[in-house]
Amino acid sequence: MEISLTTPALLFPAISLLLLAYTNRFLALANLIRSLHARYMTEKDVKIKAQISNLKKRVILIRNMQLLGISSLFFCVVSMFTIYQEYQMVGSIIFGFSLVLLMISLLLSIIEIQISVKALNIQMGDIEK
Repeated sequence: MEISLTTPALLFPAISLLLLAYTNRFLALANLIRSLHARYMTEKDVKIKAQISNLKKRVILIRNMQLLGISSLFFCVVSMFTIYQEYQMVGSIIFGFSLVLLMISLLLSIIEIQISVKALNIQMGDIEK
């Protein structure tokens, strides 16, 4: 399949918005961790420690999501450069690789959302009793 120089460029807006969403998630979690850490230092509650542990897993996932998203964007640019240099086959392969990286990033996002929902359900379980 032959792709044009503009094909990888189509991912730029999507990846940019995705990275913005990932960054917002990260910042929200960082603020929550700081808040819970301060509470834990005064209360030493086991539930707070468990929440912080859960949030730590989520932060690691978000870091990996960001890394894969940025790598995807980087390889899109490399793909555009190789296509510009008229190495169509190499450019197509690199573009395919960038799509794979983006898919893995999205998969990690799904996993992170599942962990988040599970934590919220546990939190709301106290109310439902």
